[in-house]
Amino acid sequence: MAIHSLPSADEATGEDIVAEINITPLTDIFLVLLIIFMVTTSVISSQGKNVDLPSAAIAAQTPSGVTVTVTSGDEISIDGKVVRADQLGPALKAALANSREKLVILRGDRDVVLGRAVSILDQAQQAGATGIALATQPPRPGQK
Repeated sequence: MAIHSLPSADEATGEDIVAEINITPLTDIFLVLLIIFMVTTSVISSQGKNVDLPSAAIAAQTPSGVTVTVTSGDEISIDGKVVRADQLGPALKAALANSREKLVILRGDRDVVLGRAVSILDQAQQAGATGIALATQPPRPGQK
């Protein structure tokens, strides 16, 4: 019979307890959530009225803010809600009050007259918008 003594603090037993958190599954979940967020954001931003946006050679990502959409039939909507032309000012003021970003993005059909677009952007500034942006799309292949 051999006599075994308890290991001292300096001796390694080979059966150490590993107290580390495995972050690989957590990272996988975060990457999946990021992909889901990116896909749903692009779907949400493309919803709404069918508007033929003008194209621009450098079409940047549309910033966040209050979106005003004007169709070729002169129908105006703010963040997807149809608004009459005479109620545009108060509706913009209410939408800007509820928005974190005080930016108005105009999504106008290419057939919308410039004077109409300027009138809408003027009312947006009177309602308290600190910035304005025009939504565009990248040029189609073969278009300059």
